[in-house]
Amino acid sequence: MSQINPQIIKERRRALGMSQEVLANKLGVSKVAVCWYETGARTPTMENFLKLADILDLSLDELTGREISVVASEDDEYSVKLPKRDLEILSELKKYNKLYKNLYSDPERTAKLIDRRMK
Repeated sequence: MSQINPQIIKERRRALGMSQEVLANKLGVSKVAVCWYETGARTPTMENFLKLADILDLSLDELTGREISVVASEDDEYSVKLPKRDLEILSELKKYNKLYKNLYSDPERTAKLIDRRMK
């Protein structure tokens, strides 16, 4: 099993307006156990990992931090799921203004140029 992302549990629980105690009751564990999950001090059992995903309405990839749901605005009912690593790469690329503009305007050509320079 992939390592659970503690921050996601806390953020999602709060977004749903749920206290640690309420989440604990739904999971059938103590409030302290939920606190441990949210700090990374303990990892839930496989059964509780699956329950967490259901209760928090997250995919297993989202719960482990492997995918992030991206939406244009909060009102949109559709989203695209991207691996977290892809978002990190995009964030890093944006730091290089000229490169980012070239990738944005002609991604295929720019990627080929970069690939050739790396060989």
